[in-house]
Amino acid sequence: MIIAAKPTDRQIKRLELQAPFEDLHLAYVDWGAADSEKVALCVHGLTRNSRDFDSLASHLVSLEYRVIAVDVVGRGNSAWLSDPVQYMVPTYAAQLIQFVQLLEIGSLVWIGTSMGGIVGMILAAGGETFINRLVLNDVGPFVPAAALQDIQAYVGTAPRFETLEELEQHLRHIHAPFGALTDDQWRHLATHSSRETKDGWVLSYDPAIRIPFAEASGEDVDIWEVWEGIGCPVLVVHGEESRLLSREVCDRMQATGPRASVVHLPGIGHAPALTSRDQHAAISDWLEVRDVRAAK
Repeated sequence: MIIAAKPTDRQIKRLELQAPFEDLHLAYVDWGAADSEKVALCVHGLTRNSRDFDSLASHLVSLEYRVIAVDVVGRGNSAWLSDPVQYMVPTYAAQLIQFVQLLEIGSLVWIGTSMGGIVGMILAAGGETFINRLVLNDVGPFVPAAALQDIQAYVGTAPRFETLEELEQHLRHIHAPFGALTDDQWRHLATHSSRETKDGWVLSYDPAIRIPFAEASGEDVDIWEVWEGIGCPVLVVHGEESRLLSREVCDRMQATGPRASVVHLPGIGHAPALTSRDQHAAISDWLEVRDVRAAK
């Protein structure tokens, strides 16, 4: 297993958004050479944050990538929305389009876990040409309502913990499907998923993200028409024990639309943590093959 770099090795940056998102900022971390022609943008899942990608980013930087990982609005060190109803995929998509434009990035690989992958699919199918390749971490164009209701059971409940150790135990429980993480990796997740207040430790996201999610979680997510509109190459990283992404959906993704490549990871659910050598290699090997083909 790869252990992520120490937090002091990473500098959190802040980008102020423009109209129609004035008075909002997105926080992000930026690895590698700013002038690299190979750029990857990493977008996390519903309750997660940019620091989930520390380990993968270190690996990709060794392959001369510039890697940018962003805190979606309401998460990590990014601003919170005054109107919780706007915590929706269209909001995230519009803000991230502007984020890429403000950073003046012409072309990139989009690496999206769960929610981040859904946003990536919508942008890739909607004519946003800056996405040249798409990596989907345990998500596809169909998500059953039952899986969403599993997530709803814990999202936005705003628990408080007396110690960071207690918060870590909570994360070990709700994110057990991430896979066999080391103690250091769990502590890394806990450290960067929390903030200390006068009343104890809390999770570092706006509990109000629960409001629109709860309203939508009673129905399946079905965006197969979006899938059919994606023109760039796609890699799917699938946790074989996932309740969110089934083998049947993976098979259909291989046979339709952009005809994805799929890597199945045994013994892992939703979503692979992207912290192990084999998971790193699955992504970087696919990217490197695509780079060679594009150069010919």
